[in-house]
Amino acid sequence: MLEVKDIHSYYGKSHILHGVSLELKEGELVCLLGRNGVGKSTTLKSIMGIVRPSQGSIRFDGQELVGRQPYQIARIGVGYVPEDRRIFRSLTVHENLLMGIQKTTNGSSLEGAWTIEKVYGIFPNLQERRSNKGSHLSGGEQQMLTVARTLMGNPKLILVDEPTEGLAPLIVKDVLEMLATVRKSGVTVLMVEQNFKAAIKLADRFYIMAKGQMVFEGDTAALLAAEDVRKSYLEV
Repeated sequence: MLEVKDIHSYYGKSHILHGVSLELKEGELVCLLGRNGVGKSTTLKSIMGIVRPSQGSIRFDGQELVGRQPYQIARIGVGYVPEDRRIFRSLTVHENLLMGIQKTTNGSSLEGAWTIEKVYGIFPNLQERRSNKGSHLSGGEQQMLTVARTLMGNPKLILVDEPTEGLAPLIVKDVLEMLATVRKSGVTVLMVEQNFKAAIKLADRFYIMAKGQMVFEGDTAALLAAEDVRKSYLEV
């Protein structure tokens, strides 16, 4: 579904990604691990078109993404859940979800599985708080709302940046269960995470980054066996 091949990305003159490559198959949940500042979020932003790679290729469902604007990438089926959530704090939960509905060029709703009713079925906490403003939600509820709003665009793939960051352990459990449910619904997930113990419970495969490059790729068994890699590149 997604093939990232040898991308190089910069912030100004700072060279952040040095030939990053990864791939996802349809239906997978893949986790990108690594310490702070190694390029994980920049990888997601490069896929989404927020940062434009200066070199390399990013193909999604056979279509080249490099050079497209973020809204164009969203329209062909890629959703983005930023680390800082960016919900509309002055709008209610329901209004936030309505803002996520994707429209076609003629103004009609896209055909797809994700409706308000389905989202509320998967996120009952949000249904209970549908009339609450975003500013009145807990951190975990805000994270759920951000994911739910992204799903309203009917993406085939979602990019999720640090979904458990700053959350209490009990809320982390709820967020992980939510992502597992999203994956079971048929949405492919690429997740950036620092919490190794959380990620190992959820993902099918793992990539580890260090200094803007991939240093490991493998499944759960391979990662658990690679003790030296974990000690060198992860906070476990």
